Parts: sequence; C-alpha cells; structure tokens
Amino acid sequence: MHQDSPNDSWAIRFAQFVKTFGTLKLSVLFVILTLVFTLGGSYLIRVSLGTEVQPDDFIIAIILTMLSAPWILYFVSELVKQLETSRTNLKEVVSQLERLREEDVFLNRELQSNIRQLNHEIEQRKRAQEDREAVFQDLEKEIEDKSQSEEQARRLSTLLRSIIDASPDLIYYRNEEGRFAGCNRVAEMMTGKTEQELLGLTLHDVFEEELARQIVASDHEVLETNASMTEELWLRFADDRRRYFEMKRVPFFDSDGNRLGLLAFGRDMTERKQAENAAAKASTDKTRFIATISHELRTPLNGIVGLSRMLRDTDLTEEQFNWVSTIYASAITLGNIFNDIIDLDKLDRDKLELSLKTVSLRDFTEELSSIIRLLAADKSLELITTINPPLPQLVEVDGTRLRQILWNILFNAVKFTHKGHVSLTVSASRPTNDISIVTYVIEDTGVGIPEGELDKIFAMYYQVDHPDHQSATGTGIGLAICKQMVELMSGEIEVSSEVGKGTRFEIKLPLQISQRPMQVEKLQVTGLQILLVEDIELNVMVAKALLEKLGQHVDVAMTGQEAIDKARANQYDLILLDIQLPDMTGFDVASTLMEEDLVMQTPMVALTANVIKKREEYLQNGMDDVIAKPVKKSRVIEVFNSLFAEPEVSPVAKSTGVKKEESSKTLNNILDMDLLQMLVDTIGEDMVRASVKVFQDKMPEYMEILQLSLSADEKSEVCSQAHKIKGAAGSVGLARVQRIANQIQQGDHPAWWQNVHDWVEELQMAVQHDMKALQEWLNEQMVDD
Repeated sequence: MHQDSPNDSWAIRFAQFVKTFGTLKLSVLFVILTLVFTLGGSYLIRVSLGTEVQPDDFIIAIILTMLSAPWILYFVSELVKQLETSRTNLKEVVSQLERLREEDVFLNRELQSNIRQLNHEIEQRKRAQEDREAVFQDLEKEIEDKSQSEEQARRLSTLLRSIIDASPDLIYYRNEEGRFAGCNRVAEMMTGKTEQELLGLTLHDVFEEELARQIVASDHEVLETNASMTEELWLRFADDRRRYFEMKRVPFFDSDGNRLGLLAFGRDMTERKQAENAAAKASTDKTRFIATISHELRTPLNGIVGLSRMLRDTDLTEEQFNWVSTIYASAITLGNIFNDIIDLDKLDRDKLELSLKTVSLRDFTEELSSIIRLLAADKSLELITTINPPLPQLVEVDGTRLRQILWNILFNAVKFTHKGHVSLTVSASRPTNDISIVTYVIEDTGVGIPEGELDKIFAMYYQVDHPDHQSATGTGIGLAICKQMVELMSGEIEVSSEVGKGTRFEIKLPLQISQRPMQVEKLQVTGLQILLVEDIELNVMVAKALLEKLGQHVDVAMTGQEAIDKARANQYDLILLDIQLPDMTGFDVASTLMEEDLVMQTPMVALTANVIKKREEYLQNGMDDVIAKPVKKSRVIEVFNSLFAEPEVSPVAKSTGVKKEESSKTLNNILDMDLLQMLVDTIGEDMVRASVKVFQDKMPEYMEILQLSLSADEKSEVCSQAHKIKGAAGSVGLARVQRIANQIQQGDHPAWWQNVHDWVEELQMAVQHDMKALQEWLNEQMVDD
C-alpha cells in the first residue's frame, strides 16, 4: 500500500486525517469548535469594544453558528471528498504511472535485450552471410574443381576405354548375378554382340552350353574363395574361329569392400599353344630320329667292338694286335661320342638319370686306363695311372656315367697332347657317415687352354678358338655333358691350364661306401639253350660267338615269325629278343608267346640299340631284363647270373613274372602305353598328371550330361558328348574308355538304341576302373624315376 510521503500537501494530509478520524466525529468536533470560536469571538469583540457582554450575543452566535456550520460542514465534506477522490485518483494515477514506469523499465530492459539479441542476430547473420559467401566461394571452387575432375575423369575414362578396347586381350566383367556388365572390343568380336547387346545376358546366352557350364563352375569357385583363378580354354568366335585363351578371373570390390562381381581377362595363347605342339612334335621327332640312329649306328658298332674284341683273343702278331687294339679303341671312342649325343637328348628332356651300382674303384680305373693307354700309344704318349691309398674298395656309383666323364676328359687330353704324357690320379678322403670324397685328377702336357677361354669350355657346343686347337676336331658337347653329369652326381669339376704347358682337370665326387658285395663277374651258369632273335647277320655272328664262348648253346631266328615257330617247336631256357625285326616288333613276338603260354618258365631279355627308353618300359612290355647294344660281356654275365644263378630265381619268382606279364597285357588293353610313355618323355610326368587331374575333375560333369541327354532321348547330344569324352580320354591314354566312347558316338549304328544304355554303363565302370590303373601306373613311374 502506498505510504504518504513527507512532501504531500496539507490538504492531502487533512483529507487523510478526515478519512482516518471519521466524518461524523470531525463534524461534531467542527461544530463544537465553531461554537467555541464564535462564542469566544463574540466575547472578545465585546470586550475589545468595551461593551458589556450580552446573552443575546451568545444566542446570536450560536444561531449563526448553527445556520452556517452545516453549509461549512457540507463544503468541507465535499472538499474532503473531492480531495480524497483526487488523492485516490492521484494514487491510482501514481500507481498506474508506477506500473507504467515498471512496464517501461521492463520494456526498456526487454528492448535492450531485444536490441542486444538483434545485434547478436545481426552479427550472426553477418557472419552467416560471410560463411555463405565463403561456402559459395568454396562451392564455386568445388564445382570448378569437380568440373575439372569430371573432365579429367572423362578423359581418363576415355583413355582407359581406349586402352581396354585397344588391348589384344579379351576383357569382360559380370555382376553378382552372373550377367554381363561390360566388355571390350575383343569380347564384342568374339561374341558377335555389341557391349549394349551383351549387358544383362548370362554366359548361357553367349557361349556354348558345355563351355558356359565350365566357366560357371570356375566362377563359382572364385566367388566361394574370393581368390583369382586361371585356366586355359578353347573359345569359339562368332565367325567360327577357335582360339586358345588363358583366362584369369578375379573378384572386384568397391571402396567399401563390397563385392561387385567378377572381372575376366583372357590372353590369346593360340600361337603359343601351336608352338608348344610344334615343339613337342619336334622333340618327339628328334627322339624318334635319335632312337632310329641309335639302332642303325649301334648295329655296325656292335659288330666292330665284338669282332675286334674276339680278334684280340686270337693268336696275332704284335703289329696285328696293335691294329686290332686301335680298331677296338676307335669303336669304343665312337660309342662314347654317340653316348654323348644320346645324353644330350636326355638332358634336353630332363630324362638323364643315375643308376647306382657297386663298383670297385681300383678295377674301374685300371679297366679305363687300359683302353686310354691304347689311344695314347698310337700317338707315342705315355699314360701314367696312379692310385693313392687308402681308397674305398667298393662304392655306389653309376659306372657308365663316371666312365663317360673320365673318358671325355682323358680322350681330350690325348687328342690335344702331341708329346709328353697324360696322367690319371685317383685318391679319396677318409669316409664321413659312409661318404668318401673321391678325387680324379687328369693332367697332360698338351697345348693348353688360353686363360680367357677357361670359363667357356663347359658351354654347350663351345670349342676353343686357338690355332693349336684347329688340328683337332670335336662335337663341342663332351665337356658340357661332363659338367652336367658331375653336378647330377653332386660333385665338382675344376680346370686350370697354361698355354704350351698343359691342362689339369680335377673332379670331386661324394660317393657312398658300398655295404653290398659287388656283383659277381664270373658266369655261374652254362649249357643254356638260348634262342637268339636278331635280323642282322653281323650282330648274330658277334652275339652267337660271345654266347658260345661263354659255354651256352645258341639257336638263331632272323624274323619274328621264325622266332614264334621255333618257340612252338622247341623248349628254350632263355630268349634274347631284338626289338626291331623286319616283320614285327620284339614286343609283338613276346605278346604272342605269352598268349600261347610258350614262355611260362622261359625268361625273355630284350636286345636293343635304343638307349632312349628306360629299362622299366621293357619290363612293362613283358621283358625280364634288357641288354643294350653293343653287347658287352660283363652285361651278359650280369643278366645271366641274375636270372639263373641266384637262389630266389625259382618257379615261384617266374610265376610272379607271369603275373607281371599278364598285368602288362591288361594294362596294354586299357591304357595306350605308347602314348602315355611318349607324353611322359615329351611333356613330362608333372604335366601328364595335371592333364589326368583335369580329366578326372571334368569327367563327372561329362558323364552327367551324357546320362541326362540319354534320359531325354537326345541322340545327337549323346553322340556329341561321347565324342568329347572320346577326345578327352584319348589325350590321357585311356584306350578302353576311348573305344567305348567311340561306340557310343556312332549314332548311325543299326542297333544303337538297343546297346547304348549298356555302353554308357560300361563306360561308367571303365572310367572308374581305368582311372585307378592310370594313377597306379603314374605312381610306378614316379617310384621308378
């Protein structure tokens, strides 16, 4: 409530007093005061005038007071009311003004707050405007950069597309659903469809059904493993051209790691494939040529070596003995040169291998020295042979390869030495873990080798370019083969030389000390009835003389048919069978003899000049052993003793041999042994295994398609699928599978429908059985190797 301030007017204070005291009380008081004032005034006036106070004066005063007091009272009351009203109104005005002032203060504060807020908003809007301007500038720059990037991207995309289209490789990519999402020009040429036409198509819409299934299966594997995959396929172009492609398929992902599909690259390998086929054919032709040359050259060589060896054992003058010895040594030299050529072919095909046997180092060295001594004597040179003890008595070594190594180096030493001597020294280290380092040192006093040529003499076909070497010719392959043979035997070969003073070769070989006794060189069986099947008279004369000298009885057949007739008419203890006969092969003769049960207890040993094939190949074709031409007395004794002198060679063992022959015959029926062996020799066992693995993986799919087509009575598709199986089986040597598939593909056969279900069932069983036989044969090859 508003309190009166000290500055309020007296009227306001009086009105406040009247209101507080009460109007009635104040009126009575006012009347009383007025009467007192009037009476008192009349009295004072009379006194002052010196007149006597009269009662009338008081009565008059009272009457006047009573008459004037109500009006005065009314006026005063009205005045008070007006004042009070004015005061009240004033208070209301003041209160209203106060409220207005407070509102004004509030509004002022609110206005100031609004002004500050407005200023803040203005500032914010100003900053926002600046930010917008900056954003607009950044946006303009970004748009400009983006435009430049888009332009750059368009240029790069155009360049990339040009590169992809210009690429000779086949390129296409497919989405997760397996539908084409893009390709290059080569893919368009292959499919005969533009990229727009390919979009959304599947492999089944574009490729042949079989090829589409094969690719889909490979794609499935890529998607399962999220790893790339490479395979080789024959693809058919829209113009019916077939090309051989190496296809690589990889999954591709976006920046977040989500897989988008598959990307395929295909490189046209047709020319390479044709070159590989041509190289394989050339290698096969070369091998066949060398095999033929082997037979043709070793035939007369066999006669020269055999006859000269027999002549040396007759009564000759010293001069005649020297002549015959020269013939013998020359024939041996020719044989070793030819061995180099054969080994060169084997090295090219990675088929050179070691055959370890127990060898006496002393006997081996003395035997080799005796032949080299003949060559040295022809040039009036001295051969000095030194054997330094202690030397292991017996070691495990491939004597043929070691002889070839030493022979090549000793022969060169003799060839390039015109006077002085050639020396051969052999020594050995103390054994460690039954391994002794045997060292052969060959020195000569010949023309020597220039220092600049020393690091080249082991290169293939290399010959020293020096005047002192022009008088002696050679093939340039001997030392190269020696080095490779030494490395094959885990050894080392070193050479040092000085022009005009001579050359020194040092060969170190780690050889296993033999724990087995050396094979007996003395023939332990005589009086054998032997059928010698040989078509060349010179070979017959040499072999017959050697066998009779060893105490055997020899009957001769010059043709395969004659051999069969004699085997039918007579009982022989042994058949020595030449492989190349005028009317048939030795294998054909052996097959006939086994079919007629003419050799149940009779071993058959192949006589062959073909050193290309392995011994196991002859064993697989029914032979019990093989003797290479020229026939060596030591080899004949070794084979005869192994077949007839050892206790374990009994009827039981021979029965096992029969089983082996029967097994060989069975294999020849279900497998194409010649093809398989040729493949192993030409492309290698690993590649053959890889081809067999591909056939094995694809065969279930082929058979499923074949059986589904047969169930649907789709004869053409059955024949087509059988044709594919036939080709695939033929490529891996499955002869029986190939024959059955060939029957199925002959849709024009009059009883085709009556037999085809049986044929398909037979094919299914043959695939399962023959694949096992093929795998076993491959495993035997690995063991034999």
